[in-house]
Amino acid sequence: MKTLEEWLDIHMLRKQGHSIHKIARLTGHSRNTVRRILRQKAPCTYDASSRTSRLEEFEVYVKKRYEECALSAVRILEEIKPMGYSGSIWPLRRYLQTLAQPAKALAKMTVRFETAPGEQAQVDWAYCGRFPDAQGKLISVYMFVMVLCFSRMMFIKFTTSMRLPVLLACHLEAFRFFGGWTNCLLFDNMKQVRIGPQEWNPQFLDFANYYGIVPKTCRIRRARTKGKVERPVHYVKDNFLNGRSFADIEELNLQGFGWLDKTANVRIHGTTQCRPVDLFVQEKLTPYASIAPYRYQPWVSRKVNSESFVHFGASRYSVPPKNVGKKVFVQQADSKIMIRCADLIIAEHNAAEKRGSRVADKAHIAELWKLSLQKSTPPAPHWEVRFTNTVDAPSLQVYEEVSR
Repeated sequence: MKTLEEWLDIHMLRKQGHSIHKIARLTGHSRNTVRRILRQKAPCTYDASSRTSRLEEFEVYVKKRYEECALSAVRILEEIKPMGYSGSIWPLRRYLQTLAQPAKALAKMTVRFETAPGEQAQVDWAYCGRFPDAQGKLISVYMFVMVLCFSRMMFIKFTTSMRLPVLLACHLEAFRFFGGWTNCLLFDNMKQVRIGPQEWNPQFLDFANYYGIVPKTCRIRRARTKGKVERPVHYVKDNFLNGRSFADIEELNLQGFGWLDKTANVRIHGTTQCRPVDLFVQEKLTPYASIAPYRYQPWVSRKVNSESFVHFGASRYSVPPKNVGKKVFVQQADSKIMIRCADLIIAEHNAAEKRGSRVADKAHIAELWKLSLQKSTPPAPHWEVRFTNTVDAPSLQVYEEVSR
């Protein structure tokens, strides 16, 4: 009498299209046994209390190898066959699935993190599709979303670009909409915010520092860690965008603001069981009017020339000579010129009063002179010929004898 698992294995292989000959080879049974089991419409009743699996005595070893190296069933089968395992690979695969399921469930687990009023907001971009303009050119439309984590108060803005200036402008509109900003902003790993795993976008970091905001990014491939804004993105697409038409981006934004006031921010939120607008009064935001709005001034890439100057705005500005040949970034903020190398500001000047000016820091020039005087004279070309071999000179007597 065959076990339940053997009956299941044979029927599963048959459903996968294997021939009786191949099923017999894979399971180790005779072809007549395979045919008999396939004729059975249902498995026979087995006494589970007395049934044992061929894999049972190897389960401890299999579990240990799987937890150590996550080996496949094929690899583990190769290891346990010499140890005496006589069953097929299918019971082994089913057992490994029972080991893998808890790990998969653990990977998806997310602890809901509730923040205090005014502590954090979550930000996201969302692609909404491409639509033709008046000339038939397809234009991409994006949605900026910011959600206050405590109250779930939401702000949305539709744009046709995801560039950094647009992102910063959306932040300013959100701050004005909420009347202030939180202590922290949580993003995904968008390049406008973080260039690499260990490097922030310097322009965005300047914006965050201006407002005293701590920027954070969620773990890579762990978007659930900012679920307070991920779910609202789907909510906006379903409840607001789906089934509606808009004449242009201006009308889209106008209706979007109306939807926020009449629907999104006055609904009973599924998690808090309160209306966002009611909890919003408890938010402790830094007031929007406390400082002047941030002015975006882009950093421009330049290379330091051999005289320790960079060209910017039709004028030249000095930098410390040790940066000669390096790539730097220059920014003008009002009447100030700032020059940055990596994350360090290496020079700051007043903007030139007229085009073609040469603006130099005396310390930079003095250091350049000092370094130039230290240059050593290159060695002159040197060569020599050494006559180390002895030349035999014949005596005069030889010449006398020849002349006779």
